[in-house]
Amino acid sequence: MKFIFTLLFVSICCINNAQTDPKIYDIIDEISEERLRNDVKKLADFGTRHTLSDTISETRGIGAARRWIKSEFDKISEDCNNCLEVFFQNNFFEKGTNQRIVKDVNIVNVVAIQRGTKYPNRFIIMSGDIDSRVSDPTDYTSDSPGANDNATGMAGAMEAARVLSKYKFENSIVYLGLSGEEQGLFGGQGMAKYAKDNNWEIIGVLNNDMIGNIEGVDGVIDNRTFRIFSEPITTDETDPQRLARQARARRFYGGEIDGISRQLARYVYATTKTYMPEMNPVMIYRLDRFGRGGHHRPFNDVGFAGLRIMEAHENYTQQHQDIRTENGINYGDTFEHVNFPYCKKLTAVNAITMASLASAPPSPKEVAIGGIVEASAKLEWSEVEGAKGYKIYWRDTTSPTWDHSRYVENVNEFTLTGIVIDNFLFGVAAVGEDGHESVVVFPNRIKR
Repeated sequence: MKFIFTLLFVSICCINNAQTDPKIYDIIDEISEERLRNDVKKLADFGTRHTLSDTISETRGIGAARRWIKSEFDKISEDCNNCLEVFFQNNFFEKGTNQRIVKDVNIVNVVAIQRGTKYPNRFIIMSGDIDSRVSDPTDYTSDSPGANDNATGMAGAMEAARVLSKYKFENSIVYLGLSGEEQGLFGGQGMAKYAKDNNWEIIGVLNNDMIGNIEGVDGVIDNRTFRIFSEPITTDETDPQRLARQARARRFYGGEIDGISRQLARYVYATTKTYMPEMNPVMIYRLDRFGRGGHHRPFNDVGFAGLRIMEAHENYTQQHQDIRTENGINYGDTFEHVNFPYCKKLTAVNAITMASLASAPPSPKEVAIGGIVEASAKLEWSEVEGAKGYKIYWRDTTSPTWDHSRYVENVNEFTLTGIVIDNFLFGVAAVGEDGHESVVVFPNRIKR
């Protein structure tokens, strides 16, 4: 049965019905700076982790690195009664696939899955990159410790697994080490295809790429700010007719900055501000840094939500550089440049986001909106199994974040009286028994 309730604007404009979960604070406290330090040091000490580097040695090259990463996930699984499914995912590429693939290579990802108790085929993913490089992207023999880029992201995924594997979640979590990033995002392409082929329902991908530097070449030192890169709408629009329909809908009804990856970015932002208010998350309205790319992009390309979490202030003398000293500047991505208290904070941001999403019910599949030429906005949504209630969100059209909300129960239709549809953007999230929310869904049809 459907119900319609109305409520005056003055009584709801500032209601947020905020609820926090004590275990999220425990998760923050359990992230270990010492373990992150040890893992980054171990990864850097493999000498090089270039995608085309040695795979036979037990102490040097990407083969040794990925085997060690898998062994660590195996140990974590043993400590939680084999709660992780750990395996290699392989993708073969021939020499000449692009100019950076200068010999045949098997690009191998490391995957650890913590299955959900209720939704085992719904996944929230944290990824880090295994590989590293120096100035020449085809140089696979020189020392390339890749301490910040991207041993920090890989160590963060491993540490998140150590902490979150102690808990049970309704949705599945994937801790993912991706290879081939510096050669052309090949590991992500292979894993995104694997997810498609196995009919994974991906809630979102949190790609962590460089989460350990606080001193930028711009002269700023900042251990609280981090960036969340997300594309505005999915690029999986290959059907010309559908593309035209969607473009027309965005023109008249909005949504050009409200795609699934952007909603995921807002979720990271809101979760961080709720549980880690000392941090300063900054949403960047761009797929990635100007003209550059990261391992969330292959997931975006096939229609999955994904974003990049990274430091706010980069130091380019420590990225993709041969190790050397010139004019008094030490070049190279070496261990001593990593700030581990900051790396711990960004690892915690990932862990609490995944814990919150893994504890939440699914998002409504459909959200309808109406209220043209009326003094109210009318929302209707599909019911979600396991949802205790729903959160209706709205914001100014120029605001990057969901600033107003109204919580409702036992309804799947609601009218916001006094709120003119022309002046705001709207969305709906499902809320579970413990207060954890799904990702917000922007209206995907018009309510007649």
